[in-house]
Parts: sequence; C-alpha cells; structure tokens
Amino acid sequence: MSSPRRAVKNAAAKGGARPGRAVKRVATTRVKKARRTPPLRVAEPILAEAEGVATAVRQAAAALERSIIDGKLDMLPADALQALVAAACRLYAARREAGERIMPVARHSITATDVMVTASGLLQAADLAVFELGMWQSWTGR
Repeated sequence: MSSPRRAVKNAAAKGGARPGRAVKRVATTRVKKARRTPPLRVAEPILAEAEGVATAVRQAAAALERSIIDGKLDMLPADALQALVAAACRLYAARREAGERIMPVARHSITATDVMVTASGLLQAADLAVFELGMWQSWTGR
C-alpha cells in the first residue's frame, strides 16, 4: 500500500469501514516529528587541522632555508630528512594521480643542481635507472 489514507479508502470501498470515521481517525493520528539535529560540521576541524599543518610546514621550510644559509646542514637529522622527503613524494604523487596539475616546487625556486642531485637520490632510493624514468615518461605522457 502506498499510503494510510489510500488503505482507508480501499477498505471503505470494500464495505469494511465507514469512510468518515476511518479517515477521521487517520487524520487525527499524529506522528511525532523527529527532532531535527543540526548538520554535522565535520569539515571544519579537518580544514582547521590542514591549515595548521600547512602553517607548520611553511615555518619548518623557512627554518630549513635559514639553516642552509647559516651553514648548519645538520639541523635536521638524516632520518627526519628522509621521512620528510618520502612523505612529500608520496603526497605529491597521490595528488598528481588524483588529477591535480601542480608542480612539485615553484618554478625557478631551486637550482638545476638541486633538482639533479635530488632526482638522482630518489632514483637510487627506488632502485631505478634514468632509462626506466624515460620509458615511464614516454608511456604515460608525463
């Protein structure tokens, strides 16, 4: 049955109940409305957390840049540097795979030597050769 009123009308048409009484009973029966809860604001804490992380990363990047200028290359231990580079690589790759068209760094923000040294290190860490990178680029068009 599609509605209580239609059921009453069908029953009345079959002679089972008087239309006025049954309809009146259905009309006076009230269903208590559920109290409406306010919409969840799930995105707000996540956005606030993301902005906090972004601010912390910008501050850390500025501190690392200052340490390079000051010649304090050991400010960040090797394991922490590796964890930072690995997380940045994974995040960048995930965003590119999701379709976002961003560069890993701003144009002309690092030198060609910085790029070559880092790219060589990343290839070694993944046990890849430049040839394999070239093949992958030709297959994927990236």
